[in-house]
Amino acid sequence: MGTIHRHPSRTTAFVLSGGGSLGAVQVGMLQAMHRNGIRPDLLVGTSVGAVNAAYLAGHGVSTQSLEALAHVWTGLGRGDVFPLRPRRALYAVGGFAPSLVSDQGLRHLLAAHLRFTDLEAAPIPLRAVATDLVSGRGMQLRQGDAMSAVLASAAIPGLFPPVRRDGHTLVDGGLADHGEVLESLADEVDEIYVLPTGFPCALQAPPRSALGVATQALSILVQQRLLSAVEHYSGRSALHVIPALCPLHVSVVDFSHTASLITRARVATLEWLDSGGADIAQPARFLSLHDHPDAGARTSAAATGTLGGDLTA
Repeated sequence: MGTIHRHPSRTTAFVLSGGGSLGAVQVGMLQAMHRNGIRPDLLVGTSVGAVNAAYLAGHGVSTQSLEALAHVWTGLGRGDVFPLRPRRALYAVGGFAPSLVSDQGLRHLLAAHLRFTDLEAAPIPLRAVATDLVSGRGMQLRQGDAMSAVLASAAIPGLFPPVRRDGHTLVDGGLADHGEVLESLADEVDEIYVLPTGFPCALQAPPRSALGVATQALSILVQQRLLSAVEHYSGRSALHVIPALCPLHVSVVDFSHTASLITRARVATLEWLDSGGADIAQPARFLSLHDHPDAGARTSAAATGTLGGDLTA
């Protein structure tokens, strides 16, 4: 296995995008990058990417910390993040609650693993990207309370409650202008690595629940925003986009395949790095929107054992 040697004076930013349960993919990517000696000097996270980035900022990027993060992911269920309660949903529909889902599960998860109270105290500098619900402007939160910053970045509109912070009402950073994020980093670091979660491009059938429809739509929007940002990037820093897993039939709210997603992403990213993929031009091609019309047939065949390969493919 080849090892990529980076000049010690070069600074590197990791940009982790959003994607619900597909955030597990980033753990495998990080394991492969660590194995190849690629370390972050700055972490920028959006939505679930902010959750992962906050963990890394406090625990560091080591073999042990990444194994621990993988353990956290494989122990999660949908109810831990999206605790659906009929009464809460009725209150939301009636205008008596700001969201269909409480953020208590996410708060509990963050409280268990955050190692710093304020963003500026993070051992590895951390920024959480959120969106102002009134102006639509993206905000890179880099100071103040860490818990509220990550909650704001992950506040999927309508599903999680908005977060009031410093006079702003903030929601999911996936709605923000990704181009502004990349361009701002270009003046601060020498290299930028984007870790996309991808999107469920090979679902057996379109989602039918309100939760599934909302999160699938947001994951497509995030992919579109990220694609546009990378296509139009003109900064001075070297930009690398790690290829997202494809095909993916795992729903953004399905946490039952996290172990497999981590393994697939680690293997795929190692192969990409060893083949020199990080230095190939036109990284936007790894983010193109697409579907797999035969996904249902292939998934059914895999379930009956007539098609080899990972069931999450």
